[in-house]
Amino acid sequence: MKPVSLLSRARTVAIAGLVAALSLAASPALAQSVLHRGNGPAPASLDPALGSAVTESRITYDLYEGLFTFGPKGELAPAVAKSWEISPDGVVYTFKLREDANWSDGTPVTAEDFVFSWRRMVDPKTASDYAYFLWPVKNAEAIGKGEMPTDALGTEAVDAKTLRVTLERPTGYFLNSLQHRATFPISKANYEAHGRAFVEAGKMVSNGAYLLAEHQPQTFVRLKRNPHYWDRANVRIDEVLHHASDSQDTELRRFRAGELHLVHQIPNAQVEWARKNIPESVRFHTVNATWYLGFNLTREPWASDAKVREALTLAIDRDVLADKVAMAGEKANYTLTPPGFAGYRNPQPAMATMTQAERDARAKKLLEEAGYGPGNPLRFEVLHPTSEASRRLVVAIAGMWKQKLGVDVTLNNQEFRVQLQTAGDRTYPGLVWLGWLADFSDAYTFLKLFQSDIGRMNRTGYANPAYDKALADANMMTDPEARLAKLAEAEAMLLADLPFVPLLTGSYRTVVNPKVKGFNENPSGFNLTRYMELTP
Repeated sequence: MKPVSLLSRARTVAIAGLVAALSLAASPALAQSVLHRGNGPAPASLDPALGSAVTESRITYDLYEGLFTFGPKGELAPAVAKSWEISPDGVVYTFKLREDANWSDGTPVTAEDFVFSWRRMVDPKTASDYAYFLWPVKNAEAIGKGEMPTDALGTEAVDAKTLRVTLERPTGYFLNSLQHRATFPISKANYEAHGRAFVEAGKMVSNGAYLLAEHQPQTFVRLKRNPHYWDRANVRIDEVLHHASDSQDTELRRFRAGELHLVHQIPNAQVEWARKNIPESVRFHTVNATWYLGFNLTREPWASDAKVREALTLAIDRDVLADKVAMAGEKANYTLTPPGFAGYRNPQPAMATMTQAERDARAKKLLEEAGYGPGNPLRFEVLHPTSEASRRLVVAIAGMWKQKLGVDVTLNNQEFRVQLQTAGDRTYPGLVWLGWLADFSDAYTFLKLFQSDIGRMNRTGYANPAYDKALADANMMTDPEARLAKLAEAEAMLLADLPFVPLLTGSYRTVVNPKVKGFNENPSGFNLTRYMELTP
C-alpha cells in the first residue's frame, strides 16, 4: 500500500468530511428536518406486544407511549399517566390518564384501550414473549397458562381516563416495568377494525410522537410527526427513517457518505479509526447491558457436566476481549447483571478474584477430570449472529479455548432474527451468543431471563425451583434494601449453577453527526427521536 503523508492524510479526511457534510446539507430530507437513523437488523414486528430486539424497540418508542416512557436521559418519565396512587398495601395502582392523550386519528386514548391491550398481551393466542411482564397483575399468569379467561385480568377502566390495576401481591419493580413497550396500549377500535394487520402503514393508529408513514421490509421504516400527540409542540424532527442493515460496516459507510445522521453500533474494527478521524461524531457510551454465551441445558454434555461448563467459563480472558477486541468501553464481567443499579450489590463468583493464570490452570484440570484431552478433544458449536462485532469476539474466544484447552469449536452464524428464533427454540446444539439490554433500571430485568416458567425468553433451558422462589420472594418484599439483597442471593445461586458464560458489560459504539442535537448518551440505550433536532 502506498504510504500517505500526514498532510495528505489530513487533507483526504477533511475533503471526505466536507463531502459528507455537503451531502447532508444538500439533501432535501435535511431541509425538511428528516432524521436518518442506522438501526441495525430489520424489525420482526411493529406490534408493541411482539418481538424482543432492541432494533424494533427503538421504532416502537417513537410510535407509542405507555403510562410511562424514557426521559431524555433514559430516566422513568410520565407519559399517558398524569398521576397515580398506590394503595398502602402496595397492591392497587390507580392511574389518571392525560386528558390530551390522543391517538394519531384524533380519538382519545382511554383506560379501556389499556385494559384491552393488556388482556391481549397475556392471552396465549397473542404469543407474546413478554407476556410475563404483566404476571404481577392479578390472574395474569393463570390467563397466560390458559387456566382463566382474559377478562379475569386485574385491570379496570373506572372511567375513560382512570385505570385501576390490582396486583397479585406487592411487586417492587412494577412501576418501573411500565416504561417498557410491551406494556404500551394499542387502539382497541383500530385493532377491532383491522386485526393483526393494524401494524401496516395506512392502518396503524399510534399515540407516540410519530405515526407510521411507510414500511419497506428489510430496508427502512419511515415515520412522520403525529399531529395529535400531546407534546407535539416540543417535537422538532418532522420525519425519521429507521434504516435496516445486518452490516455495521455498511452503516458506517453510509454515515461517512452523509446518508445517515447516526449509527448506534459501528464495527469494533473501526473504533480506533473513528476516534482519530471523526472525533466530533464519536459518542461511545456504556449501557446497562451484558454480553454472554448461553449453554443449551437441554443437550449434553451441558445438561449434566458442570465441570465442562466451568472450564469453558474460566479459560476466557475477558480483559483481552474488552481491551483488544471490543475496545469501546466494555468491561470484563463475571456476573449476569452489569454494575450500576442503585442499591444493588452484584455477587462476585470466586473466579473474579483469581488471576487469569489461575483460572487457566483450574480450567485445564476440570476438563481433564471431565474426560477430555488430546486423545478425546471436546468438540462443539457456537451459534452467533452475522454481525462483525459478535464474530470477532466469538473468534477470539474460540482461539482461547483452542490454545488453552485443545477444544475444537465450530462457528455457525445466522441472520440476527433467525439466530434469536433458534435460541428461543433451544435447537442450537452447543452454545449461543446472547446479549441483554435492561428493560428498565432494576437488576430483576436480567435475573428474570433464567426463570424456568418464562418460555422462549429463557434461552438456555435453565430450571432451578430454588432460584425461581428466591426471585418471587424478593419481588414480594416492600423493603427495597431487603428486596435487593434477596435478588443478589438469587444471582449468586445462578452463578454457582453456571448455565451461561458471562463476558462483558455493554457499550454502544455510536456515531452521531454534529448537526444532531439532543442525543443524550444514557445507560438505558434508548434515545427517542422526540428529544432530538437537526441544526442547519
